[in-house]
Amino acid sequence: MKSQHQVILSIGSNQGNRLENIEHCLELIHQEIGTVLKVSKLYETPAWGFESDAFYNCALVLHTFSSAHKILAQVLKIEKRLGRLRNKTQEYQSRIIDIDLIAFDSEIIATEKLQIPHPLMQNRNFVLLPIQDLNLDWKHPILQKNISELLALSPDESVCIVVQELISPLQNIPLEQFNYVAFEGNIGAGKTTLATKISEDFNAKTVLERFADNPFLPKFYKDQNRYAFPLEMSFLADRYQQLSDDLAQFDLFKDFLVADYHIFKSLIFAKITLAEDEYRLYRNLFDIIYREMPKPDLYIYLYQNSERLLQNIKKRGRSYEQKIPAEYLDKINSGYLDYIKSQTDLNVLIIDVSDRDFVKNQEDYLYILGEIQKKIKV
Repeated sequence: MKSQHQVILSIGSNQGNRLENIEHCLELIHQEIGTVLKVSKLYETPAWGFESDAFYNCALVLHTFSSAHKILAQVLKIEKRLGRLRNKTQEYQSRIIDIDLIAFDSEIIATEKLQIPHPLMQNRNFVLLPIQDLNLDWKHPILQKNISELLALSPDESVCIVVQELISPLQNIPLEQFNYVAFEGNIGAGKTTLATKISEDFNAKTVLERFADNPFLPKFYKDQNRYAFPLEMSFLADRYQQLSDDLAQFDLFKDFLVADYHIFKSLIFAKITLAEDEYRLYRNLFDIIYREMPKPDLYIYLYQNSERLLQNIKKRGRSYEQKIPAEYLDKINSGYLDYIKSQTDLNVLIIDVSDRDFVKNQEDYLYILGEIQKKIKV
């Protein structure tokens, strides 16, 4: 599973309504580039390197799947949209908005257009002080010093004054009020990707389903009648064992836990794949196990239509999944929706993600967070 990049940006403004400029900039970065996790305090700082009005400065850390060079291109577009006009010389100048890419994970990048970490960051208090507010476990990959050590060695004697606190966009989504959130969906719906991304953004612990090691899965896709029962029994046993082991490690009253499945998915698939007599036996065993399992505080079902599911399945390239028919996926979707309707003790949220790509499009990811936020307020 591909992890997101941790990116540090520094923002400044010394023209017009400086606070408004920075708040608008933060909003655009969160909407278009990546998830803004933390924002520093807002500082008023003297112009650095030239005579001008004082700046407002802050720093932020964000998560994104994008490359450093793509982030740079997006940052320049936001600057232009907010009214920044860059001169062709390298001289310092006043500006409505200035966004600098300071760090990209712990990478060292040296190209004609981009240098990471920012080559002057260690000499600028208006960069270092806001980054210190973020409380990151980050060390300069070239100088091998953390932010506090860089500040102690900084030659910059300028005074930076805290103006006010700034609000991180994620502060408006108190997802942590649910100690245990489970994401579910059909084959290829993106539940593992989304659960992992949510856990990274909200600093949650994860329980991710183990499926690749199941020896019956490839056999089932070749001969469903023969291998359906051993497959469903092995999945049920494995899910029960994993959830029992993993949940036992956490305090469900204190820890924030995100899972990419809930055990009742076993019943959904079993009802579709098993013969009637096999299903009755299976259901008896399932009911015994289900009574013992902790229920999630919030259960989120990601609905995708079968056409989109088949596209996702083809894209991820697991050979044993490539011949799954659309009819089978339709049955799974129907099974989930029917079962969810019958569960009066589950706090359920259904989100249609058929036309959304929450990996490539930040707007689509924020749509999902927005739907969760609505559920929290109900």
